[in-house]
Amino acid sequence: MNPEKKQKNILSKKKTAYILAFISMVIVVILVSLAITYKNSDQPRSFSKSIFEAFSLKKEPFLERESFFYPPAAESEKADSALEEPEVKQVLDESGSMKKSTSDVWWLNSGGIMLIGEKEFSTNLGSLSRNSNWQKLYAKTNPRDTDEGYYPQNIFRLVTRFKWKTYAQQVYFNISKINLSDSEYRNESNGILLFNRYQDGDNLYYTGLRVDGHAVIKKKIKDKYYTLAEKQIFDNGKKYDIKVNPCLIPTDSWIGIKSEVENIDSETVRIRLYVDKERNGNWQLVLETSDSGNKFGKKPFLKKGYAGIRTDFMDVRFENYSIHKL
Repeated sequence: MNPEKKQKNILSKKKTAYILAFISMVIVVILVSLAITYKNSDQPRSFSKSIFEAFSLKKEPFLERESFFYPPAAESEKADSALEEPEVKQVLDESGSMKKSTSDVWWLNSGGIMLIGEKEFSTNLGSLSRNSNWQKLYAKTNPRDTDEGYYPQNIFRLVTRFKWKTYAQQVYFNISKINLSDSEYRNESNGILLFNRYQDGDNLYYTGLRVDGHAVIKKKIKDKYYTLAEKQIFDNGKKYDIKVNPCLIPTDSWIGIKSEVENIDSETVRIRLYVDKERNGNWQLVLETSDSGNKFGKKPFLKKGYAGIRTDFMDVRFENYSIHKL
């Protein structure tokens, strides 16, 4: 072989070897970095880098934690007056998918915005300003249910980004205002409800309170609703009327709702609903039911699912949202 060609071949082989060595080194660095990241995955992944340490996911992934509490108990021992104006520290915008949510733990599926303060969070309160982004969007996409886009909180849907199976979920709420929309979907079945074992928007359990004063446990499967249990627990002395008596749940008052969901065997889910009417820690069991077989649509939701909150046609403030394993 020509010495010149031989020298070129040697240089070419060395160059190839250097390139392969460099690529191997890059791969090793990436793998080591991933290993370190995985090892340190128990470090906090906070809702934000500001005051929302209550959302930090410490020591275990959110899914496996024994409990999740917002806001911190130390900051919530004394309830705010219902007349105090909540201080807004952050705004969470609705997003088209869970992955696009800017929060590590919440997905605002509907409602435009969620207002977050140091001790509470809420739906949008009052009317949006004219030609604000969400007002313009909802005016185009759903003017019927949002009063031309000014009240996207009429269809507020807040979902956790992590799944739970056997747990208790609770929150205290304060209804600031009932929005008297002309929407055909404003009716007695509206209310404040907890999502349980949420698979998607059409497949889940609901537990909570309706504006006609009824406590309810419902199942939605393939966009069809089934009532598993229901009874009236609030009564202001008058019958529900969509115009003159549109809400029998006390307004401007802190009330707690809590659900418990667990499998009692391989084919049955038991669901309980508790209410704390006076915010004094006196949780009263108001409903208990079970779902099995094909009695309510198809088989029950036996696997873990997301949790969260739904409200309809009202401005609502929330405190002390928590989840813990049973």
